Amino acid sequence: KVPDSRGDSDGPRRGSLCDRHCAAINNVQGDLGDLGCHLHRPRVPPVVSTSSCCQQHSEEVCESCVVKTTLTAENAVEANKLSNNYKFGFKKWKSHVTARPWEDRSEIVKELYSDLNVIRGSGGSTLTCGNVLYLLLFGWWLSFLYILVAAMMFITVIGAPYGQLCWDLAGYFLWPFGKVIQKVEVPKSHQVCEAGVGESSALLRGPTPLRWRLRCWVGTGYWHCASTAVWLCLGYPVLVLAHGLVCVTAWLLIVLIPVAKLSARATSRVLLLPPERVLIRRLKMTEVPLEGEVILCCYRAANPYYYKYAVDGINVFAVNLLPLVLVTLVLGYVDSPNHLTGSAVKFTLALLSIMPLSYYIGMAIASISAQSNFAVGAVVNATFGSITELTFYITALIKGSREGNRCYAEVVKSALTGTLVGCVLFVPGLCMVIGGIRHQEQRFNSRSAGVSSALLFLSVGGVFAPTLFSKVYGKLVCGECHNVTQNPLGHYLCHNCHFDLMDNNGTLYYSHVQPLVYTVSILLPAAYLIGLFFTLKTHTHIYDIHISDCHMPGHHHSAVVHWSRWRALVILLLSTLCMSACADLATEHISPILTNSTISQYFIGVTVLAMVPELPEIVNGIQFALQNNLSLSIEIGNCIAVQVCMLQIPILVLFTIFYPTNFTLVFSDLHVYASMFSVVLMNYIFMDGKCDYFQGTVLVMVYFILLAVYFFAPSPSGC
Repeated sequence: KVPDSRGDSDGPRRGSLCDRHCAAINNVQGDLGDLGCHLHRPRVPPVVSTSSCCQQHSEEVCESCVVKTTLTAENAVEANKLSNNYKFGFKKWKSHVTARPWEDRSEIVKELYSDLNVIRGSGGSTLTCGNVLYLLLFGWWLSFLYILVAAMMFITVIGAPYGQLCWDLAGYFLWPFGKVIQKVEVPKSHQVCEAGVGESSALLRGPTPLRWRLRCWVGTGYWHCASTAVWLCLGYPVLVLAHGLVCVTAWLLIVLIPVAKLSARATSRVLLLPPERVLIRRLKMTEVPLEGEVILCCYRAANPYYYKYAVDGINVFAVNLLPLVLVTLVLGYVDSPNHLTGSAVKFTLALLSIMPLSYYIGMAIASISAQSNFAVGAVVNATFGSITELTFYITALIKGSREGNRCYAEVVKSALTGTLVGCVLFVPGLCMVIGGIRHQEQRFNSRSAGVSSALLFLSVGGVFAPTLFSKVYGKLVCGECHNVTQNPLGHYLCHNCHFDLMDNNGTLYYSHVQPLVYTVSILLPAAYLIGLFFTLKTHTHIYDIHISDCHMPGHHHSAVVHWSRWRALVILLLSTLCMSACADLATEHISPILTNSTISQYFIGVTVLAMVPELPEIVNGIQFALQNNLSLSIEIGNCIAVQVCMLQIPILVLFTIFYPTNFTLVFSDLHVYASMFSVVLMNYIFMDGKCDYFQGTVLVMVYFILLAVYFFAPSPSGC
């Protein structure tokens, strides 16, 4: 400590010393997100991994801040989920598993979930691109439909009040922005609607013509009115269908969800009110506060932040893709002769359906792990963590075995290699690029990344050991050879060469290669378990995870989980079952694509089959990178790659023991070189514990170069 001449400023000196300590840790370790000391402010975002030092605490508390990373969350369940994100072998999940307190949300998010019944002090200009898009997509024909319904109601004479309502709503839905729809109370003196002079309508147009005022006693009930019966039979169903179409279309476009809310609220509230209780005004002509309940008040038709919108904790993209799963299953199993659609369409639908199912499986795993103890979470992650990929691989191998087609086994090997290369190069590289655009330099926990890197080296060496063994001791067999020099002793040009392991009745394979495969398949899961024990038991300090006892103001909330454990378990099982069905459909209809496509089967397996199931994980990694938490972005790719080598491949080998298939743990030279080069490059990039968008660009470019190699490579033998 530096002596202070003032003598009475010990508190400020301690605070500055704490700042210097935490800043030093931030520069040296770059560990797990934003490190540093933060004073507790009421509006600090709740779900942030930080090293917190309370201002009122002593200097000893600050020293604990130096060696541990504090997780601050709204409740214990959310803190448990954040802690699981840093545990090796656990699925990394960005979305909340509990409902966030309303007061802790930003104003942008609050606007997403608010009903369209709030009047702002200053709405600003309503002439925006989104509002013009609404006019072009929905406004003009919806307004025209209201005019037609109004004319129909006027023709019935008895439905004239609803005709006037539809006429006013035609102008409203043509351009609803800057207007308000209210529900007004009918005075007691006017509860009996009789023809008389001086009565005026509650609509925008002023006095109602006498011929429209039909006798309708309110005391007998609104639904007994003759005009209401005509309206419900002729006008209302047509408008419900129109608004339903608008609602579904706007919801699927996501950015136009306010239009979907507008249509849903109009159908359920406005069109079911008596005409005399509906009031339409322009906001500039409205006095604040308004008399009566505000039903609709819309300013913007589009909001780009609706990609954050969630329904019961489920992202809106996953909600919108869920009907695709039902369409895929119905179309795939009902139209098995391909009368309605071809195999290419069904394969594409089945592959796209895997994305939302992967999201639901990830959400269910994260929810169960956050609400359970460590043992249950570890079992659930180990059991269902790789279920998406294994389901597809096993169904493909079964189909290949039944048809006697080796091409399916080669496609599975390509998908395994593509997942490994993509998670080592593309996932962290893309996260570095996107995160580097916002942050000039990002740091990560090099020690935790080193554990994953060591396991990757071990796993890659073990997986490709049988391949290298076969290259050394196998017999090279070529499909066709041509003499280049026309000399029997000259040079020969050979095609479709491979190492034959079945020479001499398969003595080499059954006596040497197959025992080596079984040995590797036992050692790799054992190494994975040792890695779990190392990171989660004996060396937990690598991650420096600590749940803070310092609660921020406003964070004393009980956990309101989106999915309970039983609900998450049911969703997990149903999603796994649907995943199996979609994988079966994908493998059923991939055969025409493999045989008729001009693209190499290597490329199809490495790209489409490998990376589509990993899209939810890629999105999670990008979100972590944008929050300057690159450690989790890197761990997402590393953990998937480690699980491919140490869990998925041994499980496939174990499966072939009980159900013989064409799958052997002998890969092509292209797979071996691409995987080893990717792992070496990744370790070189991650040595110093910091990165920027340039290093991420290098990883992404190398990945695309490897994709180009696979694209121009000839198809594997047997396809």
